[in-house]
Amino acid sequence: MVINSINPRTMTKFVKKDQLSSSWYEIDATNAVVGRLATVISKIIRGKNKTTFTPHMDDGDFVVVKNIDLIKFTGRKFQNKKYYKHTGHPGGIKEITPEKLKDKKPGETLKLAVKRMLPAGVLGRKQLTKLKIYTGNDHPHSSQNPKIIDLNKLNNKNIVRN
Repeated sequence: MVINSINPRTMTKFVKKDQLSSSWYEIDATNAVVGRLATVISKIIRGKNKTTFTPHMDDGDFVVVKNIDLIKFTGRKFQNKKYYKHTGHPGGIKEITPEKLKDKKPGETLKLAVKRMLPAGVLGRKQLTKLKIYTGNDHPHSSQNPKIIDLNKLNNKNIVRN
C-alpha cells in the first residue's frame, strides 16, 4: 500500500493547463500614481486575484493600460529618480530619469515598475507579455471586451489630485 499524503482532503488542487482561462482588463492611467498602478497590474498579470492562483503557472489575465502619457509620480521622483542599466563594457553604466525616459518611451516607466514586481526568469518574462500599454485613448483590443477597472474606486490614493 502506497500513501500519497497524510490526509488527501487537505491537498492543494492545482489547475491543469487545459483548465486555464484568461480574461482582459482595461485601466485608464490618467493621473494614476506609477507604483500603485503597477501593484494592481502585477497582481492581475500573476493571477493573484483568482482563487486558482498557482505560483509556478501562468494563470494571469491580460491588462490593457491606456493614456500612459498622463501617468504621474509623487513628490519629486519625476525629476530626481534614476533608472540604471549597464552596457556590459567597463565603465558602461547609464542612468536616465523618468522625465527623459517619458520623452523616449512613454510606457517604459510603468513597464519597468511592473517587471520588477514579477518573478525573475522565464515565467516573469512570459507574464510581462500580457501587459499592453498605449499612449492614447484607443487600443486594438476592444474586440476582447475588457472589463474596466476604476483605480479611484480601489483606493483614493491611486490618483494624484493636483
